[in-house]
Amino acid sequence: MKKVVPFYYSSSGNTEEDKILLEPIEYNLQCNDIHPYRKIPSIFNYWFKVSPDKLQLIDEVMQMAYNTCVVFIKFLFLGRFDDIQDEAIMRNGFPVTHSVYGLHYSINAANYLQFLACEKFINLHPMAVKIVIEQFMEYYKGQGMDLYWKEKFICPKDEEYNILAVRKSGWLNIMVVKLMKLFSTYEEDVLSLASTFGLYRQIHDDYCNLRHDEDTNQNSYCDDLTEGKMSFLVIHALRNNPDDKKIINILKQRSKNIEVKRYFVKILESYGSFKYTKDVLDELEKKIRTEIDHLGGNPPFVKLLDDFRNKMLKTRI
Repeated sequence: MKKVVPFYYSSSGNTEEDKILLEPIEYNLQCNDIHPYRKIPSIFNYWFKVSPDKLQLIDEVMQMAYNTCVVFIKFLFLGRFDDIQDEAIMRNGFPVTHSVYGLHYSINAANYLQFLACEKFINLHPMAVKIVIEQFMEYYKGQGMDLYWKEKFICPKDEEYNILAVRKSGWLNIMVVKLMKLFSTYEEDVLSLASTFGLYRQIHDDYCNLRHDEDTNQNSYCDDLTEGKMSFLVIHALRNNPDDKKIINILKQRSKNIEVKRYFVKILESYGSFKYTKDVLDELEKKIRTEIDHLGGNPPFVKLLDDFRNKMLKTRI
C-alpha cells in the first residue's frame, strides 16, 4: 500500500487532531490514489488555464469531495459514501474503509472532510462554496434515487437513468468546470461535455462490472448484481422483456454465487443488452470526441477516453 501524506487540514491549525479525525480518509487515499478522477482538473485546465495556485486548490477540493463520497457508499466509487450504502466489502483489492475503521468513525471522517472542502473556498470567491454545495447535493440526489430503485426493485425509464448517471458520475466534472470558470477568462461552454462524459463513465462502469478481465476476482465479478443494482444493462433487459421474471427475481436474491451471476449475464447477453450498451457507449464516445475537436482539441482528454475504451475492449463475458 502506497503511503500518502494527507493534505486535508482545517483552518484551526490543529493538524494533530485533524490527522486523528481523518485517519479513515488517509487509508482510503492509500487504496485509491490512481483513480481516473485524479486527472479531471488537469484535463479541463487544458482549456481554462487557471493559475497554478488556483488549480492546486480546485484539485484538492475535488479530491476531498470524491473521497467523502467513496467513504460513505462503495469504497469506504465515488473514499466514498456509496461503499457503506451499497454494503461493499472490497474495493480495488483493499477492504472498504468502514470494515477497517468501523462505521461510525468512517462516517464522521467523511462528514468532517465534506465541510473542510467547503471551508477551503470560503474566502476565495463568493460563488465557490455555493458551487461545491450544489454539486454535493446533486450527488446525493443521484445516490438516493439509485438506492430507492434498488430497494424497491423499481425499473426506471431511460431518461430517469440518464439524469441519475450525470448526478452520480458527472457531478465532479461539473464542479471542477464551474470552479475553474470563476478564475478563468475562457469563454467556451464545456458544461455539456462534462455532463456527457459523466453519463459515459457511469454506463461504462455498468458495462464493465458485468464482464470480467485479468484483474477481476470472484468477489468483484458482477458485484452490481450482488447489490441488486438497476444498471444500464438491466434496465434495457427489463424494459424490452417485461414478461421475463427471472431478471428481477435474481436481483432480489442479491446473490454472491458465481454460477448464478454467470447465468444472469447469459440472460442479458441473450437479450442483446451488452451489444446495445456498447453501441450507446460508442455513440457517446463519438459525441465527446467531436465536442473536444470543436473546442480545439485536448490531448489529455483524448488519452483518457482511449484508456476507457481499451479497458472496455479487454473485458469479456
